[in-house]
Amino acid sequence: AGTGLSSSGINAEYGLATGGGSQDRQLCFWNASAGTLQHKVNTGSQVSSILWSQHSKELVTGHGYLQNQLTVWKYPSMTRIAELTGHQDRVLQLAMSPEGSTVVSLGADESIRLWKVFESCTERKSKKGGESVARSMSKLSMNCRR
Repeated sequence: AGTGLSSSGINAEYGLATGGGSQDRQLCFWNASAGTLQHKVNTGSQVSSILWSQHSKELVTGHGYLQNQLTVWKYPSMTRIAELTGHQDRVLQLAMSPEGSTVVSLGADESIRLWKVFESCTERKSKKGGESVARSMSKLSMNCRR
């Protein structure tokens, strides 16, 4: 628990994002050059991990107490696109697949989950003229307990 820094993620174009602990629950965006806070969002839960999309203005955050979920955000509006649930305990870490579409989450519940969250560069190129394609977020889970 605590109120200190819980997680951070940096994107060369959008700057530095930091997440707070179980009491703070803030997702903050910073101008890293100037060291100034640009804006913040109350996420409602501990922010344990942050990943920026490689191909779009979106990010995903991993959370602990209260809901142990992943949240997909549109940047810079910080509109919640999706809440991904499945972990029984807090999300400890997130990692991105090389093509940038799949997020792997590791939970304190000793499970690993794979989520197809973002479109890959190939999928984006296959869209025709701004045509909207519904995003399907799929998951595969593995339990690491013996």
